[in-house]
Amino acid sequence: MKSMRLVPLALAVGLAFAAPARAESLLQLYEAARAQDANWQSARSQYEANLARAAQAVAGILPQAGLAANVTRSHFELDVPPADRYYTTQSATVSASQPLYRPANWATFKQGDKQAQQAEYQLTVAGQDLVIRVSQAYFDVLAAQDTLAFVRAQKAAVAEQLASAKRNFEVGTATITDTREAQARYDLVLAQEIAAENDLRVKKLALDTIVGKNNVEPDPVAVTKVPSPQPADPEAWVQQAEAASPQILLQRAAVDIATLEVDKARAGHKPTVDLVASQNVTRNVGGSTTSGIDNRPKLGSIGLNFNLPLFAGFATQNRIRETLALEQKARDDLEATRRTVAQQVRTAYFGVVSGEGQVRALEAAEASSQSALDANRLGYQVGVRINIDVLNAQSQLFQTKRDLAQARYNVVLGHLKLRQANGTLTPDDLTRLSQLLKP
Repeated sequence: MKSMRLVPLALAVGLAFAAPARAESLLQLYEAARAQDANWQSARSQYEANLARAAQAVAGILPQAGLAANVTRSHFELDVPPADRYYTTQSATVSASQPLYRPANWATFKQGDKQAQQAEYQLTVAGQDLVIRVSQAYFDVLAAQDTLAFVRAQKAAVAEQLASAKRNFEVGTATITDTREAQARYDLVLAQEIAAENDLRVKKLALDTIVGKNNVEPDPVAVTKVPSPQPADPEAWVQQAEAASPQILLQRAAVDIATLEVDKARAGHKPTVDLVASQNVTRNVGGSTTSGIDNRPKLGSIGLNFNLPLFAGFATQNRIRETLALEQKARDDLEATRRTVAQQVRTAYFGVVSGEGQVRALEAAEASSQSALDANRLGYQVGVRINIDVLNAQSQLFQTKRDLAQARYNVVLGHLKLRQANGTLTPDDLTRLSQLLKP
């Protein structure tokens, strides 16, 4: 009889976990998000813009060349000796310059390299955020599916208990109280089912938004095992973050840029030397102010331009003091970032460890809840337990099953968030994650 009572439960759970025809794995959804997610595409565009802006700094140390041309029509008139003529002047000049000694330009060029590095780090942050957002939305849908499956299984079990209470009341072996208690619990489960269906609908919409497609069906999976984080020392993860965290690396580059800004400010006291050259061709059609004969003079020049600032109204000194203060601010921001990242890494690490403990405890609670339900059913059959005892035992079992599934998903996500916190998260981690999942 007991095995027959479990048939509706097994059927409900099996139907709830049946794979949809269009189910997609986490890796497939991640690839779709890389192609469609608006936030990721925005980060890619910003990355390209940052690289182009950083590349502009090289212009300050490369040659500059230009071409200038003009045409003028002039009227020349003179009383003594008498002269009255019109003439046209056509002129073209090619000029070029090459900075030889410009400390500020070289500092700007080096800043461009650091800004390109910052662009890389910012894109890395966006990529890690995409991995987490896709994974979070994926497991949110799976958890919502689990909740709905367990609620429906509980509804089937409560419906069975309600039918049993009605039969017992009809034959006179139970009171109307058992029937009403079972009916109340059944109505409550119906309300929970409606809420679970809506929650699943909302979670699926969130996943659709990230991957840029409608009616996405994630591949139903279960966590087969929950590994411990390796290395099993939070300080080791913090040390990895010092060298791998894009937030720390981004702030280090900001310190280097601030230091180069100080060099640029100090260059305001230093001379500049440029190599300059030009070639001019002028054609006078109809003569000029000094001659009535057509002529075509040419003039070429090459030389050095030297400029030494002597006094700028204390602007340079104040600029140096400003950049020194900003450099110290950048160093303080770097230290604050280090501390924040270290705290995030430790928090994520202990979250995974705590989650593992919760999984073990809930696994034991699941076994205990199942035993308690079996005992209450048997006691109800022999008359030592009442209907509400069975209903409470059923609720406890399904609540425990739901909490256990959610805890396993949280631990898997916790591993990804731990790697995000210390900066080592990559899309390859999703491949390794798939080894912990089974259909």
